[in-house]
Amino acid sequence: MFTNSEAFSGFSVDDLEAAKKFYSETLGLRVKDNPQGLTIHVAGNRGIFVYQKPDHVPATYTILNFPVDDIDQTVDTLASKGVKFEDYDGLTDDKQIARGLTHHRGPDIAWFKDPAGNMLAVMQEK
Repeated sequence: MFTNSEAFSGFSVDDLEAAKKFYSETLGLRVKDNPQGLTIHVAGNRGIFVYQKPDHVPATYTILNFPVDDIDQTVDTLASKGVKFEDYDGLTDDKQIARGLTHHRGPDIAWFKDPAGNMLAVMQEK
């Protein structure tokens, strides 16, 4: 039924201008205005729909995962731009990176929030 459907994902924010600035300037993604909100362009030429919602409630789960080649360098770069990484006591190290989850076989992950409080992550596969 949906085999050929070009599905896309979307999420809400409480301030489109703050989201546009964060995703374009801080994260370096291509962001375009559209009549209903924003489209964030990621690799693979897929757009992610972002819309403003007056009663927005931040997602409590990770809405976007960004695979990176060097998580330490990425965390340092984002931190220098004011991004605060989530500290999960017992799970993350001094840089707020969870190293090798799932019995040291999983990826290294660091979580952070966008201006609307939605959870994002950078991750490096082993």
